[in-house]
Amino acid sequence: MTRVSVIIPTYNRAATLPRAIDSALAQTIDDLEVVVVDDGSTDDTESVLAAYEDSRVRPVVHETNHGANVARNTGLEHARGEYVAFLDSDDEWHPEKLERQLAALEERSNDWVGVYCETGYELSGTDGRLRSAAASVLARLDDDPTREGDDELVGEILADNVQPGAGSTLLVRTDVARDAGGFDEELDRFQDPEFCLRVLECGKLAYVDEELVVREETGSPPAAVIEVASEQYLSAYESDVEHFEERGYEICSSHALILAKQYFAEGRFLQGLWHLRTASVSPRTCPGVCWVAGAGIRRRPRPVVAALVVSLVIATLGRRALTR
Repeated sequence: MTRVSVIIPTYNRAATLPRAIDSALAQTIDDLEVVVVDDGSTDDTESVLAAYEDSRVRPVVHETNHGANVARNTGLEHARGEYVAFLDSDDEWHPEKLERQLAALEERSNDWVGVYCETGYELSGTDGRLRSAAASVLARLDDDPTREGDDELVGEILADNVQPGAGSTLLVRTDVARDAGGFDEELDRFQDPEFCLRVLECGKLAYVDEELVVREETGSPPAAVIEVASEQYLSAYESDVEHFEERGYEICSSHALILAKQYFAEGRFLQGLWHLRTASVSPRTCPGVCWVAGAGIRRRPRPVVAALVVSLVIATLGRRALTR
Protein backbone atom coordinates (compact mmCIF):
# COMPACT_ATOMS: atom_id res chain seq x y z
CA MET A 1 0.00 0.00 0.00
CA THR A 2 1.14 3.52 -0.81
CA ARG A 3 1.93 5.52 2.32
CA VAL A 4 0.18 8.80 1.36
CA SER A 5 -2.30 9.73 -1.35
CA VAL A 6 -2.18 13.46 -2.09
CA ILE A 7 -5.52 14.68 -3.45
CA ILE A 8 -5.51 17.87 -5.53
CA PRO A 9 -8.89 19.10 -6.85
CA THR A 10 -8.57 21.66 -9.61
CA TYR A 11 -10.74 23.73 -11.91
CA ASN A 12 -9.29 26.15 -14.48
CA ARG A 13 -6.08 26.73 -12.54
CA ALA A 14 -3.54 25.70 -15.15
CA ALA A 15 -1.31 28.60 -14.05
CA THR A 16 -1.01 27.52 -10.40
CA LEU A 17 -1.54 23.75 -10.64
CA PRO A 18 2.12 22.90 -11.48
CA ARG A 19 3.29 24.64 -8.31
CA ALA A 20 0.94 22.52 -6.20
CA ILE A 21 1.86 19.25 -7.94
CA ASP A 22 5.59 20.01 -7.82
CA SER A 23 5.42 20.75 -4.09
CA ALA A 24 3.75 17.38 -3.52
CA LEU A 25 6.32 15.52 -5.63
CA ALA A 26 9.15 17.36 -3.81
CA GLN A 27 8.17 15.93 -0.41
CA THR A 28 10.97 14.35 1.61
CA ILE A 29 9.01 11.09 1.66
CA ASP A 30 8.97 9.12 -1.60
CA ASP A 31 6.12 6.70 -0.94
CA LEU A 32 3.25 8.79 -2.24
CA GLU A 33 0.88 9.27 -5.16
CA VAL A 34 -0.66 12.50 -6.40
CA VAL A 35 -4.31 12.13 -7.44
CA VAL A 36 -5.25 15.25 -9.43
CA VAL A 37 -8.99 15.57 -10.01
CA ASP A 38 -9.64 17.83 -13.00
CA ASP A 39 -13.15 19.04 -12.25
CA GLY A 40 -14.23 19.82 -15.81
CA SER A 41 -11.57 22.45 -16.59
CA THR A 42 -11.82 24.35 -19.87
CA ASP A 43 -8.34 25.93 -19.80
CA ASP A 44 -4.94 24.25 -20.38
CA THR A 45 -5.20 21.90 -17.39
CA GLU A 46 -5.23 18.82 -19.63
CA SER A 47 -1.92 19.87 -21.23
CA VAL A 48 -0.40 20.62 -17.82
CA LEU A 49 -1.23 17.12 -16.58
CA ALA A 50 -0.07 15.48 -19.82
CA ALA A 51 3.37 17.05 -19.34
CA TYR A 52 4.01 15.03 -16.17
CA GLU A 53 5.82 11.78 -16.89
CA ASP A 54 6.13 10.89 -13.22
CA SER A 55 4.13 7.69 -12.60
CA ARG A 56 3.13 9.00 -9.18
CA VAL A 57 0.84 11.59 -10.81
CA ARG A 58 -2.61 10.06 -11.43
CA PRO A 59 -5.13 12.32 -13.20
CA VAL A 60 -8.86 11.73 -12.76
CA VAL A 61 -11.16 13.76 -15.00
CA HIS A 62 -14.72 14.98 -14.48
CA GLU A 63 -16.44 15.72 -17.77
CA THR A 64 -18.31 18.65 -16.19
CA ASN A 65 -17.68 20.87 -13.20
CA HIS A 66 -19.16 19.62 -9.92
CA GLY A 67 -17.37 21.72 -7.32
CA ALA A 68 -14.30 21.31 -5.12
CA ASN A 69 -15.97 19.15 -2.47
CA VAL A 70 -17.18 16.63 -5.06
CA ALA A 71 -13.70 16.61 -6.61
CA ARG A 72 -12.08 15.95 -3.21
CA ASN A 73 -14.45 13.06 -2.64
CA THR A 74 -13.67 11.65 -6.08
CA GLY A 75 -9.99 11.77 -5.15
CA LEU A 76 -10.80 9.99 -1.90
CA GLU A 77 -12.55 7.22 -3.85
CA HIS A 78 -9.44 6.72 -6.02
CA ALA A 79 -6.88 6.97 -3.21
CA ARG A 80 -4.68 3.93 -2.64
CA GLY A 81 -2.68 5.27 0.28
CA GLU A 82 -2.80 4.45 3.98
CA TYR A 83 -3.22 8.20 4.55
CA VAL A 84 -4.77 10.96 2.46
CA ALA A 85 -3.59 14.57 2.41
CA PHE A 86 -5.56 17.27 0.61
CA LEU A 87 -3.95 20.15 -1.29
CA ASP A 88 -5.75 22.97 -3.07
CA SER A 89 -4.43 23.64 -6.56
CA ASP A 90 -3.43 27.24 -5.76
CA ASP A 91 -1.48 26.32 -2.60
CA GLU A 92 1.88 24.66 -2.04
CA TRP A 93 3.65 22.62 0.64
CA HIS A 94 7.04 22.93 2.20
CA PRO A 95 9.12 19.84 1.30
CA GLU A 96 9.08 18.38 4.82
CA LYS A 97 5.32 18.81 5.36
CA LEU A 98 4.28 15.16 5.15
CA GLU A 99 7.38 13.88 6.93
CA ARG A 100 6.75 16.16 9.92
CA GLN A 101 3.11 15.12 10.10
CA LEU A 102 3.78 11.39 9.83
CA ALA A 103 6.38 11.68 12.57
CA ALA A 104 3.85 13.44 14.81
CA LEU A 105 1.42 10.54 14.40
CA GLU A 106 3.90 7.70 14.67
CA GLU A 107 4.77 8.57 18.26
CA ARG A 108 1.12 8.40 19.35
CA SER A 109 -1.49 5.70 19.91
CA ASN A 110 -4.03 4.58 17.31
CA ASP A 111 -6.57 6.96 18.86
CA TRP A 112 -4.84 9.74 16.91
CA VAL A 113 -6.21 9.49 13.35
CA GLY A 114 -4.96 12.68 11.71
CA VAL A 115 -2.77 15.74 12.00
CA TYR A 116 -2.85 19.31 10.71
CA CYS A 117 -0.28 22.13 10.67
CA GLU A 118 0.07 25.89 10.56
CA THR A 119 -0.43 27.88 7.37
CA GLY A 120 1.35 30.92 5.97
CA TYR A 121 -0.30 33.27 3.48
CA GLU A 122 1.19 34.67 0.33
CA LEU A 123 0.40 38.37 0.64
CA SER A 124 2.22 40.48 -1.92
CA GLY A 125 2.94 44.21 -2.07
CA THR A 126 2.99 46.86 0.64
CA ASP A 127 -0.59 46.08 1.65
CA GLY A 128 0.25 42.41 2.10
CA ARG A 129 3.35 43.13 4.18
CA LEU A 130 1.40 45.46 6.46
CA ARG A 131 -1.32 42.87 6.96
CA SER A 132 1.21 40.15 7.74
CA ALA A 133 2.98 42.35 10.29
CA ALA A 134 -0.31 43.33 11.92
CA ALA A 135 -1.48 39.72 12.08
CA SER A 136 1.79 38.70 13.74
CA VAL A 137 1.43 41.36 16.44
CA LEU A 138 -2.26 40.73 17.03
CA ALA A 139 -1.77 36.96 17.29
CA ARG A 140 0.21 37.54 20.47
CA LEU A 141 -2.93 39.00 22.08
CA ASP A 142 -4.83 35.73 21.71
CA ASP A 143 -5.40 33.25 24.47
CA ASP A 144 -3.74 30.01 23.46
CA PRO A 145 -6.57 27.68 22.33
CA THR A 146 -6.60 23.90 22.57
CA ARG A 147 -5.07 22.69 19.30
CA GLU A 148 -5.02 18.90 19.77
CA GLY A 149 -7.32 16.17 20.99
CA ASP A 150 -10.99 15.50 20.40
CA ASP A 151 -13.82 16.98 22.50
CA GLU A 152 -12.09 20.23 23.45
CA LEU A 153 -10.94 20.73 19.87
CA VAL A 154 -14.58 20.56 18.70
CA GLY A 155 -15.42 23.69 20.69
CA GLU A 156 -12.36 25.54 19.39
CA ILE A 157 -13.21 24.70 15.78
CA LEU A 158 -16.87 25.70 16.11
CA ALA A 159 -15.81 29.03 17.65
CA ASP A 160 -13.31 29.58 14.81
CA ASN A 161 -10.47 29.80 17.34
CA VAL A 162 -8.71 26.98 15.48
CA GLN A 163 -8.81 26.57 11.67
CA PRO A 164 -7.47 23.15 10.69
CA GLY A 165 -7.72 24.03 7.00
CA ALA A 166 -8.49 20.50 5.85
CA GLY A 167 -8.28 21.50 2.18
CA SER A 168 -4.50 21.92 2.32
CA THR A 169 -3.14 21.10 5.80
CA LEU A 170 -4.81 17.89 6.94
CA LEU A 171 -3.24 14.43 6.82
CA VAL A 172 -5.72 11.74 7.91
CA ARG A 173 -6.05 7.97 7.73
CA THR A 174 -7.83 7.05 4.51
CA ASP A 175 -10.25 4.65 6.20
CA VAL A 176 -11.22 7.37 8.69
CA ALA A 177 -11.77 9.96 5.93
CA ARG A 178 -14.05 7.50 4.15
CA ASP A 179 -15.90 6.47 7.32
CA ALA A 180 -16.46 10.17 8.06
CA GLY A 181 -18.16 10.51 4.67
CA GLY A 182 -15.73 12.84 2.95
CA PHE A 183 -16.49 16.51 2.39
CA ASP A 184 -20.04 17.86 2.58
CA GLU A 185 -20.97 18.50 -1.06
CA GLU A 186 -23.81 20.87 -0.11
CA LEU A 187 -21.65 23.43 1.72
CA ASP A 188 -20.18 26.40 -0.16
CA ARG A 189 -18.19 27.51 2.89
CA PHE A 190 -17.00 26.00 6.21
CA GLN A 191 -16.49 22.64 4.49
CA ASP A 192 -13.00 22.30 5.96
CA PRO A 193 -13.93 22.65 9.65
CA GLU A 194 -17.12 20.65 9.10
CA PHE A 195 -15.11 17.73 7.69
CA CYS A 196 -12.69 17.93 10.62
CA LEU A 197 -15.58 17.77 13.09
CA ARG A 198 -16.72 14.48 11.54
CA VAL A 199 -13.15 13.16 11.58
CA LEU A 200 -13.05 13.98 15.30
CA GLU A 201 -15.98 11.61 15.81
CA CYS A 202 -13.58 8.84 14.76
CA GLY A 203 -10.52 9.85 16.79
CA LYS A 204 -8.13 12.60 17.83
CA LEU A 205 -6.32 15.18 15.72
CA ALA A 206 -2.68 16.14 16.36
CA TYR A 207 -1.04 19.44 15.48
CA VAL A 208 2.38 20.41 14.09
CA ASP A 209 3.25 23.97 15.14
CA GLU A 210 5.05 24.88 11.92
CA GLU A 211 3.98 26.81 8.82
CA LEU A 212 4.27 23.97 6.34
CA VAL A 213 1.66 25.21 3.86
CA VAL A 214 1.69 28.42 1.80
CA ARG A 215 -1.77 29.56 0.77
CA GLU A 216 -2.63 32.12 -1.84
CA GLU A 217 -5.53 34.46 -1.14
CA THR A 218 -7.98 33.93 -3.99
CA GLY A 219 -11.07 35.61 -2.60
CA SER A 220 -14.20 34.05 -1.16
CA PRO A 221 -17.86 33.51 -2.06
CA PRO A 222 -20.29 36.44 -1.70
CA ALA A 223 -21.32 37.30 1.84
CA ALA A 224 -24.88 36.09 1.21
CA VAL A 225 -23.56 32.66 0.23
CA ILE A 226 -21.35 32.55 3.33
CA GLU A 227 -24.34 33.51 5.50
CA VAL A 228 -26.41 30.60 4.17
CA ALA A 229 -23.48 28.20 4.64
CA SER A 230 -22.96 29.48 8.21
CA GLU A 231 -26.61 28.78 9.03
CA GLN A 232 -26.36 25.27 7.54
CA TYR A 233 -23.11 24.55 9.37
CA LEU A 234 -24.25 25.73 12.80
CA SER A 235 -27.67 24.07 12.41
CA ALA A 236 -26.02 20.73 11.70
CA TYR A 237 -24.12 21.00 15.00
CA GLU A 238 -26.86 22.72 17.00
CA SER A 239 -26.48 20.54 20.10
CA ASP A 240 -22.69 20.96 20.08
CA VAL A 241 -23.04 24.71 19.65
CA GLU A 242 -25.38 24.90 22.64
CA HIS A 243 -23.12 22.64 24.73
CA PHE A 244 -19.94 24.59 24.08
CA GLU A 245 -21.56 28.02 24.35
CA GLU A 246 -22.72 27.00 27.84
CA ARG A 247 -19.05 26.33 28.57
CA GLY A 248 -18.05 29.81 27.48
CA TYR A 249 -17.14 29.34 23.81
CA GLU A 250 -18.28 32.24 21.60
CA ILE A 251 -19.58 30.41 18.55
CA CYS A 252 -22.60 32.29 17.17
CA SER A 253 -20.94 35.64 17.88
CA SER A 254 -17.77 34.50 16.10
CA HIS A 255 -19.81 33.66 13.02
CA ALA A 256 -21.56 37.03 13.29
CA LEU A 257 -18.09 38.63 13.15
CA ILE A 258 -17.17 36.60 10.06
CA LEU A 259 -20.33 37.79 8.31
CA ALA A 260 -19.92 41.39 9.44
CA LYS A 261 -16.41 41.53 8.00
CA GLN A 262 -17.48 39.93 4.73
CA TYR A 263 -20.36 42.37 4.23
CA PHE A 264 -18.09 45.31 5.10
CA ALA A 265 -15.52 44.11 2.56
CA GLU A 266 -18.23 44.14 -0.11
CA GLY A 267 -19.26 47.68 0.79
CA ARG A 268 -22.63 46.47 2.15
CA PHE A 269 -22.38 48.43 5.37
CA LEU A 270 -25.92 48.13 6.74
CA GLN A 271 -25.75 44.33 6.60
CA GLY A 272 -22.29 44.46 8.15
CA LEU A 273 -23.45 46.63 11.04
CA TRP A 274 -26.44 44.35 11.58
CA HIS A 275 -24.16 41.36 12.18
CA LEU A 276 -21.61 43.41 14.11
CA ARG A 277 -24.25 44.06 16.80
CA THR A 278 -23.91 40.48 18.06
CA ALA A 279 -20.32 39.79 16.98
CA SER A 280 -17.52 38.81 19.35
CA VAL A 281 -15.10 41.72 19.72
CA SER A 282 -11.61 41.71 21.21
CA PRO A 283 -8.42 43.79 20.85
CA ARG A 284 -7.38 41.34 18.16
CA THR A 285 -10.55 41.60 16.06
CA CYS A 286 -11.07 45.39 16.13
CA PRO A 287 -8.27 46.26 13.66
CA GLY A 288 -9.46 43.57 11.25
CA VAL A 289 -12.99 44.94 11.24
CA CYS A 290 -11.74 48.47 10.58
CA TRP A 291 -9.45 47.15 7.84
CA VAL A 292 -12.22 45.43 5.89
CA ALA A 293 -14.57 48.39 6.44
CA GLY A 294 -11.92 50.57 4.85
CA ALA A 295 -11.66 48.13 1.95
CA GLY A 296 -15.41 48.33 1.47
CA ILE A 297 -15.28 52.12 1.48
CA ARG A 298 -12.56 52.05 -1.18
CA ARG A 299 -14.72 49.67 -3.18
CA ARG A 300 -17.72 52.01 -2.98
CA PRO A 301 -16.22 55.47 -2.41
CA ARG A 302 -18.91 57.74 -0.99
CA PRO A 303 -17.35 60.34 1.36
CA VAL A 304 -20.45 61.04 3.45
CA VAL A 305 -21.36 57.38 3.75
CA ALA A 306 -17.73 56.53 4.54
CA ALA A 307 -17.59 58.98 7.43
CA LEU A 308 -20.89 57.67 8.79
CA VAL A 309 -19.83 54.04 8.48
CA VAL A 310 -16.50 54.60 10.22
CA SER A 311 -18.26 56.41 13.07
CA LEU A 312 -20.83 53.63 13.46
CA VAL A 313 -18.21 50.88 13.31
CA ILE A 314 -16.07 52.56 15.97
CA ALA A 315 -19.11 53.21 18.18
CA THR A 316 -20.34 49.63 17.82
CA LEU A 317 -16.90 48.15 18.50
CA GLY A 318 -16.51 50.35 21.58
CA ARG A 319 -19.93 49.43 22.90
CA ARG A 320 -19.35 45.69 22.31
CA ALA A 321 -15.92 45.83 23.96
CA LEU A 322 -17.41 47.50 27.09
CA THR A 323 -20.02 44.75 27.45
CA ARG A 324 -17.44 41.96 27.50
